[in-house]
Amino acid sequence: MADKTVNKTELVAEIAGSTDLSQAEVSRVLDAFFSALAGHAAKGTKVTIPGWMSVEQTQRAARTGRNPQTGEAIQIAASKGVKISAGSKLKAAVK
Repeated sequence: MADKTVNKTELVAEIAGSTDLSQAEVSRVLDAFFSALAGHAAKGTKVTIPGWMSVEQTQRAARTGRNPQTGEAIQIAASKGVKISAGSKLKAAVK
């Protein structure tokens, strides 16, 4: 596994360094990208960037769980989640 985590500031600086865009412009583009992803996922629309990734909403059914401290049965409500899948280009880059 990687020893370091790259945060948004470092990612923005790296992208700005390899393009003719300022860090402010790159930051706005990334914010708009993630906002669009979140909006489509919230609507249940799958977003696919061929070869790189896909993002889609998932549904979790209601179920019965257990309180780990008391062992008492509890009801866990149905919920929505997000599934992000890596595409072939991203998988190949990691090999």
